[in-house]
Amino acid sequence: MQLRLLVALLATATPLTAALADPPAAPNKIFQGRDLFDLQYATDPQIRPDGRAVAYARRSFDIMTDRGRSSIWLVDTETGAQAPVVAGAGSHGSPRWSPKGDRLAYVSSAEDGRPQLFVRWMQTGQTAKLAELLDAPDSLTWSPDGKWIAFTMFAPDDKKPLGEAPPKPENAQWAPPLEVITDITYRADGAGYLKPGYTHVYVIAADGGTPRQLTFGAFNESGPLTWAPDGSYIVATGNRNENWRREPVNTELYRIALSDGQITPLTQRAGPDGSARVSPDGKTIAYLSFDDKFMGYQNVELHVMNADGGNQRSLTASLDRSIDDVQWAPNGRDLYIRYDDHAVTKVARVALNGKVTPVAQGLSGASLDRPYTGGDFTIANDGTIAFTSGSGARPSDVSISRGGRSKQLTNLNEGSLGGKTLGQVQHLDVKSSFDQRPVDAWLVLPPNFDRNKKYPLILEIHGGPFAAYAPLFSTDYQLYAAAGYVVLYTNPRGSTSYGDEFANLIHHKYPGNDYDDLISSVDAAIAQGFVDPDNLFVTGGSGGGVLTAWIVGKTHRFKAAASQKPVINWTSLVLTTDGTAFMTKYWFGKTPWEDPETYWARSPLSLVGSVKTPTLVVVGDQDFRTPLSDSEQYYQALQLAGVPTGLVKVPGASHGGFTSRPSQSAAKASAILAWFERYRGK
Repeated sequence: MQLRLLVALLATATPLTAALADPPAAPNKIFQGRDLFDLQYATDPQIRPDGRAVAYARRSFDIMTDRGRSSIWLVDTETGAQAPVVAGAGSHGSPRWSPKGDRLAYVSSAEDGRPQLFVRWMQTGQTAKLAELLDAPDSLTWSPDGKWIAFTMFAPDDKKPLGEAPPKPENAQWAPPLEVITDITYRADGAGYLKPGYTHVYVIAADGGTPRQLTFGAFNESGPLTWAPDGSYIVATGNRNENWRREPVNTELYRIALSDGQITPLTQRAGPDGSARVSPDGKTIAYLSFDDKFMGYQNVELHVMNADGGNQRSLTASLDRSIDDVQWAPNGRDLYIRYDDHAVTKVARVALNGKVTPVAQGLSGASLDRPYTGGDFTIANDGTIAFTSGSGARPSDVSISRGGRSKQLTNLNEGSLGGKTLGQVQHLDVKSSFDQRPVDAWLVLPPNFDRNKKYPLILEIHGGPFAAYAPLFSTDYQLYAAAGYVVLYTNPRGSTSYGDEFANLIHHKYPGNDYDDLISSVDAAIAQGFVDPDNLFVTGGSGGGVLTAWIVGKTHRFKAAASQKPVINWTSLVLTTDGTAFMTKYWFGKTPWEDPETYWARSPLSLVGSVKTPTLVVVGDQDFRTPLSDSEQYYQALQLAGVPTGLVKVPGASHGGFTSRPSQSAAKASAILAWFERYRGK
């Protein structure tokens, strides 16, 4: 009886306790590091040939594994209704429609974690794996009759050993065999140390079977791949020149016969030829290229030529913008291109006489941590354009342009960001103190911004250096703004999307007067009246890390700095980076032993004796673009100089994957803010 009474008392006490407890806390309306896990964004929008639906890769994050994941979704272009096509375990991407739109090819790792090629019959919903592939397929392309799918894939190649160890006794536990490296590019950022082998072109029947390898030899081919209308050949990009390993920019276009694999070069330009697209009638090939003048930056132009490689000519020489993608219009009389113009990514129609007509703008790419330009697009048979679009308040969604009017189809982050008070992005007019050139700049204002208050400012500098920021969404900036900072970002000289001349103002002199552009931007921000000139901070990654280290060697205006994945010593960098053949030839013109003075003069390490600013150094420990050793040099140099410093290593992170895991992205931003808070005046 006493036990029953105790149970009854406990049962009645539970709701009473709940009633007396504090009510649940209201959701935090300010953007936080935890919110990174809730973000989603669209990539690779593939519009169905009839224009009535778009298949796209939808990227999200798994909080339990701290990794990104990709699923394939279908969105109706009229209603915006969505449905998953391939989701669940594994990662799924690269959707590609068959010519009739009745099937969808894609790559999935659902079965055992290895990327494999699948086809889904859309009417029945049935899916089949086409073959057991040894490596991940890339550049999927359907033949015009829908019977074949071409793709590229890595093929291993065993290297001959250099010498040999003595015979090993049975069951002996010996050290691993020697690793012998002979290639100039033996490791790559994001891939690590490269396995011996080459990437070649394959075809497989669209209803499954054994893939047939079309290209062979000690060369690499890459996509995009494009078919002749009659299916008799494929055009791919490659470099089969004898010295190809030391000529990273000198690629050519090759016609590969489907019948016997015969390879015929179509171009022989001194410079890159790639991204070929055969016209619907098969008479013309469009491609992207430029004549290599060994400049740090060179505009990529849209070219066309006859199908046999004759009559090569540029259509966009007068545009003074670099072309990033090209596709034929269904009528075969026009082409569509993607390019950046004054930090806005656009799609334009190009007539064969060279006339350029913009048809869509506001494209957005897959960068989350920082607001780089970019985006993807495809075209349906009726002329409808599908593209990724974004804004300063939202990552990439799927939009379409039809009849000159654009419509956003998805709103992937309304649930996660709709209730947040985000930092607002506004343009800032700047003129450089060096030569009065206009410089694009933007401010991200703290949530609940009050113009009558004074705020600390963070100058954040983009990498590249040949790249561009845009007024797009950035997780880093929102986290900085949420902590009470005004964030300033800008496109100083050397940035792309402003023409060849503006980009090459830093040719063979980087860092240089881009410093003046950045400082002028800070002065313009202070002139707005709400920035505290005694609370200035600076950070940036890659090329932005270089300029951060350069700035603190030139001025003491900043209270603290955070140099992320920087170049500190150009001599050590070009001899350890995965881009050594490119950097020495295009960014310097000479090797370090031929011109050591220039390498030293452009190295932030040369300025360490002038640094007084407390400077944090942040780098991924698997960075092969600006390797860890350069950051360690800077950290040790600052220690020797008595400058307050710290070294933050991001475990497992490459240069390009620096913030690919949400926890590390949030922690990295938090570490920088904590460093700044140490030196922030009240």
